[in-house]
Amino acid sequence: MNFIIKLLISSIVVFGLSYFLPGVHITSIFGALWVAIVIGLLNTFLKPVLVLLTIPVTLFTLGLFLLVINAMIILICDYFIPEFHVDNFFTALLFSVLLSVSQSILNKIFVSDK
Repeated sequence: MNFIIKLLISSIVVFGLSYFLPGVHITSIFGALWVAIVIGLLNTFLKPVLVLLTIPVTLFTLGLFLLVINAMIILICDYFIPEFHVDNFFTALLFSVLLSVSQSILNKIFVSDK
């Protein structure tokens, strides 16, 4: 049940950010649902590999390179989902930060830790 709640939270946040953040375009709530699913899959399977491959750069930048990895995940999601479009890298960077913060706050409120 928590998985479905987290998926719905992610979809709503993605859809909401597309309205308030210029440069992020999404056509429907179903597109937002697909974005949430693909970002979840990319974060599960691709992100650990990218983090492992970029450990030296991440250490050198004191962890700030992880923001770049998150933005790259957003741009990869943009490539796979036709209903989702991000204008440039810096918009993807801002989108990923706002998405992470919003998801963290809303998951603390709505998802039980049981």
